[in-house]
Amino acid sequence: MRFLTAGESHGKGLTVLIDNFPAGVSLLPDFINGELFRRQQGYGRGGRMKIEKDTAQLMAGVRFQTSTGAPIALFIENRDFKNWTEVMSPEGERTEAADQKKFIRPRPGHADLAGYYKYGHTDLRDVLERSSARETAARVAAGAVAKCLLKALGIEVFSHVTCLGGVAVDPTTLPDTWPALQERAESNDLRCAGPDAVLDQMRHTVDAALAEGTTLGGDIEVICLNVPPGLGSYVQWDRKLDGQLAQAVMSIQAVKSVALGAGEEGGQVSGSAFHDEIVPQPERQTVYRPTNRAGGLEGGVTNGMPVVVKAVMKPIATMRKALRSVNLETGEEEAAHFERSDVTAVPACGVVCEAMVAVVLARALLEKFGHDNLPDIQAAMAQYRARLAPEPVETAG
Repeated sequence: MRFLTAGESHGKGLTVLIDNFPAGVSLLPDFINGELFRRQQGYGRGGRMKIEKDTAQLMAGVRFQTSTGAPIALFIENRDFKNWTEVMSPEGERTEAADQKKFIRPRPGHADLAGYYKYGHTDLRDVLERSSARETAARVAAGAVAKCLLKALGIEVFSHVTCLGGVAVDPTTLPDTWPALQERAESNDLRCAGPDAVLDQMRHTVDAALAEGTTLGGDIEVICLNVPPGLGSYVQWDRKLDGQLAQAVMSIQAVKSVALGAGEEGGQVSGSAFHDEIVPQPERQTVYRPTNRAGGLEGGVTNGMPVVVKAVMKPIATMRKALRSVNLETGEEEAAHFERSDVTAVPACGVVCEAMVAVVLARALLEKFGHDNLPDIQAAMAQYRARLAPEPVETAG
């Protein structure tokens, strides 16, 4: 299973093509559009989200809300295109309106200058339009399709914000069950499961950044429950599932760091303090682990514990209080270009992280259990689970 996206930030829309997806999976438009809606929410979002009301049109590979096994195509219209028709027209000639929207002052931290070097564009809008985080709407649509398969196999994926703008949540204050943590995170505009006082501090920090003309980043944790052990492989570097998860999440715009479980702490403690002990559980004739610092993967293979992926999103590169840059036509120092932007998109980034993790897990499941149709996959997975039963007990550690 793989997916490709196409489209520009202010173009006609975004196209998603998903290949090698099994037949027989229920794909409800309301669920897919609900995921797109979640991505558009969050304290600190900018004016673009007031324009777009993202809706995915199922164009191919689905009949009567069920996948057919053929490639799946989806289209998400950019409503803002009506305001950019002359500037972003694929068919027309360049006009004065396009020249007025041209920019040549690259933003530090964005793809502008790198794209200028690579493709030789003289108008950096040709870099901005495709490298923009608007593309993540297409990823969320693909991730929603993957989530439909995961749900049919009993696997759940969710996320929560653990830090925003330097305001971090004390892990000891989080709800002590997975359902409660998920419910708390989805109940507020920060997608954070921390106490109200922390949420208020985060909002205050966002407001201060807006007043200052700057932007904020933060930390996200994605949690995947009921993932069977044995996904991925240790026999070749590119088959290691932790590597695939890290690449997928790192590919998200503005994500600059990825860790599995407590991986970011691994260099600070001893092995006896880090590794998850394996303890017998005689009453179930199996074993369990009281902690999950490995994040559900060892040697690139899932071990039956919850898969936990952490990401750090850097502050958005487009700022009202612009950093120094250079006019690429004159060579003179000037302020960087400003394009309409968010103060922060960390809550939305969590939804995008979920999508990418869901795609990687779905691909790993199809690799192990087959990909033709859902009943065969479910039967193969049930037989596999029966061989392993009873499985390790999941903990919140």
